[in-house]
Amino acid sequence: MPRADKPTPPPVDPEQLWLGTGANRSGRGRRPAFTREAITAAAVALADAEGLEAVTIRRVAAEVGAGAMSLYSYAPDKETLIELMVDHVTAELLPPPAPTGEWRADLKAVARLQRAHMLRHRWLPAALTTRRSLGPNALAFLEGVLAALRPTGLDGGARLEVFSQLTGFVSAYAANELTRARAADDPARAAAEIRYLTAVASDGAHPELAAALAAPARPLSPDALFARFLDRLVDGLDAG
Repeated sequence: MPRADKPTPPPVDPEQLWLGTGANRSGRGRRPAFTREAITAAAVALADAEGLEAVTIRRVAAEVGAGAMSLYSYAPDKETLIELMVDHVTAELLPPPAPTGEWRADLKAVARLQRAHMLRHRWLPAALTTRRSLGPNALAFLEGVLAALRPTGLDGGARLEVFSQLTGFVSAYAANELTRARAADDPARAAAEIRYLTAVASDGAHPELAAALAAPARPLSPDALFARFLDRLVDGLDAG
């Protein structure tokens, strides 16, 4: 029998998550043995070491020496835990770069900061593939980026779109960069991919691909290649 698709988890309620207490406690009774911050930090350490797939309520509970049931009042499901993790590591980006008045240069500085952050936490691009709410640290970072975009003259909604576009680009680029790094560790597969593309380019049906592959290679460092892509994105933005 075909496997039934796993049900999509309900979206996390940002009002309850960020404006509530984080744990369903009445304030009476025994002092809690754990904090939401400690639990989130343990989840981040686990994801850094083993990947996002390793993060489960049960595993995190084991890391902090608790029973799984005791963690559900802090994070009732993995989606909530990931929300907490994303905002927890976003604190590393604070304070955001101070605006200089040169908004394109400021955006590029933000992008470089984001890329280094995502390469440091290799699970983060995957965590950002679904819509996440903006926790307090993410909001503080966003505030700085919106301030840097003030000289563009764009309205608030357009500045939010620019931030979203930039973050989406960096996230996709970092995910691809990490994939390429893993492929480099498998030379047999890399050689097979080159043979495949060479065969396709020589079949006569893909002249543009053949011309692109025949062009002289321009080897660049990872930082230089990112800078080239970033220049194309940011320098092409219309501030009118």
